[in-house]
Amino acid sequence: MTQTALIFGSFFGFTAVIFGAFGAHLLKKKITSDQLQSFETGVKYQMYHAIVLLILGFNLEINTSIDTYIINSFILGTLLFSFSIYGLVLSSAKSKKLKFLGPITPLGGLFLVVGWLLLIYKFVV
Repeated sequence: MTQTALIFGSFFGFTAVIFGAFGAHLLKKKITSDQLQSFETGVKYQMYHAIVLLILGFNLEINTSIDTYIINSFILGTLLFSFSIYGLVLSSAKSKKLKFLGPITPLGGLFLVVGWLLLIYKFVV
């Protein structure tokens, strides 16, 4: 599980930089300021959780099931939260909004919250 955390942390960091540049330079002229702000929120949360996954991968002894749940919550939460935002913004920019992605964003946020709560639990117990 340590390797999974490091791989996804690296991938999320790599793609957050690319998506951040894409949003700042290419999307800026094609979407509204509200859409750009939403896109940037996805990038920020992706980068935050990339860093968390890397820290966890390097520092935790990921041998217990709670460690696995923490890592999986952060990975799944980031994928659902950030990538659904990207899909919503990009599809809106092309006037073909993928409305089914709307409910996926809060589900991703819920997984991120669960990951943080499990991390607190791990440190307290």
